[in-house]
Amino acid sequence: MSPRPTHMGESFTDALPTEDPMLYGAADLEPNGSFPVRTHQTFRLTYTAGRYGLDDTGSIKVVFRFTFDGGDLQFDDPTASNYVTAVTSNGVPLRLSFSQNGHVRPWYQALHVFVSHGYLREGDTISITVGDTSGGSPGYLVQSMCESAFTWRVLADVCATGHHVPIATSPTMEVTPGPPATWKVIAPTPRRPGELVRVGIKAEDAYGNPSDQVDAAVELRSDHPIDGLPATVRFQPGERAACVELTAPATSHPEPIRFQLLGADGTQLAASGPLRVSERAATAYWGDMHGQSGESVGLNTAHQYFTFARDLAFLDATSHQANDFQINAAFWAHINELTAAFHEDGRFLAIPGYEWSGNTGVGGDRNVYFRREGRTIRRSSHALIDDRHDIDTDAPTARQLFADLAHEDAVVYAHIGGRPADVSYAHDPRLETAMEIHSAWGTFEWLMDDCFREGYRVGVVANSDGHKGRPGASHPGMSQFGAYGGLTCFLLPELTRDAWFACLRARRHYATTGDRIHLDVEVHGDGLCRFEADPQVEPDARSDAVDELGMGDIGVAATTTVVVRAIADARAPIERVDVLRGSEVVDTHRNPASPAGSRRVRVLWRGAAVKGRGARADWRGRLSVEGATIDRVVEINNWNADRPVRQDASTVEWESVIAGNFAAFDLWLTTPNGASGDSLCPTLSIETNHGAASVIVDDDFAERSFELGGLDLELHVSRLAMSLDPAPLRIESEVALHPARDTPIWVRVTTEDGFQAWSSPVYLLAPDSLD
Repeated sequence: MSPRPTHMGESFTDALPTEDPMLYGAADLEPNGSFPVRTHQTFRLTYTAGRYGLDDTGSIKVVFRFTFDGGDLQFDDPTASNYVTAVTSNGVPLRLSFSQNGHVRPWYQALHVFVSHGYLREGDTISITVGDTSGGSPGYLVQSMCESAFTWRVLADVCATGHHVPIATSPTMEVTPGPPATWKVIAPTPRRPGELVRVGIKAEDAYGNPSDQVDAAVELRSDHPIDGLPATVRFQPGERAACVELTAPATSHPEPIRFQLLGADGTQLAASGPLRVSERAATAYWGDMHGQSGESVGLNTAHQYFTFARDLAFLDATSHQANDFQINAAFWAHINELTAAFHEDGRFLAIPGYEWSGNTGVGGDRNVYFRREGRTIRRSSHALIDDRHDIDTDAPTARQLFADLAHEDAVVYAHIGGRPADVSYAHDPRLETAMEIHSAWGTFEWLMDDCFREGYRVGVVANSDGHKGRPGASHPGMSQFGAYGGLTCFLLPELTRDAWFACLRARRHYATTGDRIHLDVEVHGDGLCRFEADPQVEPDARSDAVDELGMGDIGVAATTTVVVRAIADARAPIERVDVLRGSEVVDTHRNPASPAGSRRVRVLWRGAAVKGRGARADWRGRLSVEGATIDRVVEINNWNADRPVRQDASTVEWESVIAGNFAAFDLWLTTPNGASGDSLCPTLSIETNHGAASVIVDDDFAERSFELGGLDLELHVSRLAMSLDPAPLRIESEVALHPARDTPIWVRVTTEDGFQAWSSPVYLLAPDSLD
């Protein structure tokens, strides 16, 4: 039989030339060993024909994972990167091609080498040089993410039938981090007096991988005294992170505590978000509950996945969410073993689960989480699993999934990924408590719009849906992902599975695009009552009079308006807070720093092409300035180090990938002679592949938007203060209630550096809806 990984479902033809894959040939890679991310290298892959040889018009494939974002292999320009050549030992001609979709999941990307006008006998070779430098090419560009066993998977069609089967062994190599580029210091947000505080420190390379090339002592400070804080933290080569454990002050602290990381010369390397210490019913814990490893469509192992989440992303909670149609019985057992081993109440939650990966026509992607290990996996299909012994446990539609989970201790998220969820097709309010509105795929507020239209009462979450082995710190890489992976803040009285499930069922959580933003939301009004459960689920649910409603609550008010109060705080200043009533923005609160007369202009683009799998919108743009000089440019939400903006004194050019999220850059302008002054009145002309715009930034200019089609594709130009007020932004808004239907009230936070947060809505029910 063809060699197959124990823990990965993948399917090849059952018709084989022979039972022994050793007879299909062998492959070697030179050099082998370890290679840093995003460096140019040259590799020689040698395939040696086996007993069957390789017939005329037969071929081999060298296939790479879906996540692979190394250079696109090419055969036409010997001076350019990623130039590939191949020769046979017996002189038989070869024909080469490369396709992003040249093979089956998860090995989508394929280098295809055809034999033509001849054949190979046993012992003859095909020698493939990837990154051939003989014509001036700098070599082959290695992928942007670390991988312990990057595989050059070799398949052979020895009998020229069109059926490619794996050879017995395929070469592997290690992809390692680059040098440090960005320091991070990560602290909790709210903690109660005396609780555990874990402060994580790491240096990431330019592509988001924790670097192991640091040989330095860094100084750790806080702006308020905290017992046990070490003066320095020492990094040795080979170490990728450090974690300092402290105890929160014994009494409430009036001001947020922030940590700073300083270099040997006293320069600030990084700063944390706010740690707030106060008596409260719940503490904030951070999780990325949705990602995959190399046993499905991602990379690295599931064990490495959990280790990264806990030790390198400093998460409090995670879950492994492989596509169900690749989870064979052995891997499902392994996932359950890992969650049981990694789970530790009070320190780290590991929740067993999987991604139900049905087609959109039967409901689309859902995430399933079980309170306990050992539960039956209800797959959407056995698409890549050849062991059919448990096929009768499949749930081929989302409706069937909800029916099969009806008596399980489980919760479900809906999400927009490869197969967008259709919540109008199926929804169970007892199980499906949350909508994932941000991931590495982009931002999908429209999923909540769908829920509001259907009258559902759900919370919001964000996760990475990461495929690159970095849960909790998921850079999108160079492939089709356009956003940094999200995080969810869970408001829990204690870090246990029981508390986590209660939190999901009560919607007491909020979502961010990856930064640990502090967010409190309260709704105040006369005659407020809160339901102990959703009346859609429990019609006889009791309601109690309360002074306020919080995130996720369902209640009623005796008045026609309520007052929303919120506080937002983050590492970077808060740029704005939008108050939403369902899908409608009813109020916007901006940073108090005045933009009047400022020479700082933000150019922002957002939106998606369509809902669903084709949501990605590629942007190419050029901005030119007349009447001013560009002093400097700062990029926002450009997660791709290989695509920086290009600028000179009068122009900026950019390329960007987004899907519902946004990217931007800030310009600081001066007069043409280099002096600032009141006479500055430049004209900005912008041309993009989606449309053009022009604005005059005169004294009265504040902001202007241009609609460019698609799904809310928009170009936005605004003036910001030269520097924003770093203090927490406290807001208050009056919101009118709908007289005859639910009024979902939630807030959206945007920080100066481009991160966002969304609160789970407070649902105010119309009084007559309870009759």
